[in-house]
Amino acid sequence: MGEPGGYRCVECNREAPELYRDYQRGVLRIAICKSCQKPVDKYIEYDPVIILINAILCKTQAYRHILFNTQINIHGKLCIFCLLCEAYLRWLQLQDSSQNTDPDDLIRYAKEWDFYRMFGIASLEQTAFLIGIFTALWLARLESLKTKSDFIFLLKALLLSSYGKLLLIPAVIWEHDYTPLCLKLIKVFVLTSNSQAIRVTLNLSQKLTLLAILSGLILENGTVYLFQRMGWNV
Repeated sequence: MGEPGGYRCVECNREAPELYRDYQRGVLRIAICKSCQKPVDKYIEYDPVIILINAILCKTQAYRHILFNTQINIHGKLCIFCLLCEAYLRWLQLQDSSQNTDPDDLIRYAKEWDFYRMFGIASLEQTAFLIGIFTALWLARLESLKTKSDFIFLLKALLLSSYGKLLLIPAVIWEHDYTPLCLKLIKVFVLTSNSQAIRVTLNLSQKLTLLAILSGLILENGTVYLFQRMGWNV
């Protein structure tokens, strides 16, 4: 993503002026961190598949590489696609619970409206989750989270780290007896990725990171409870 602070050493998190030096004629040399005396970013030589595997394993170095030393600008598109995946899952579960097989146009339009409604509910829940996290971190009065650009950078990191929601689709397509367990594991994985993104972006302790995630979950579940009180199927 490569925003505030420029490049970072993936090992010690210190700022670095460059990732490598180009000596022309195809000769490149990876920059060495002046603080830890290790390569600033070893991942620039790695295959993207290896980087993805390291990110799935929630390795801090991989997250620093992705968040600070790359130019990834798919946060908005990824967020919309993840919300569509979640809306589709909820919509499918809603259709399974309905026994109405009438092919009438009115029924089809009602089912289509249900999908849009599920997308709206998923969007509101995601918003509530993010607001809960930002509120908890704002109350903590962090030095690394003061300016507007800091909040925007953290928002992008959280959206990018929610990529695990893409696993909802294959979990539904290849449905089996363990699908409910798979969905719960996907939720845990997404929350773990979110917490790692917060830790790497703001250089926080694990305790404060978990507190922020917990605040987000509380507000998200409060939103779900409100919808249920209104009689909406979520």
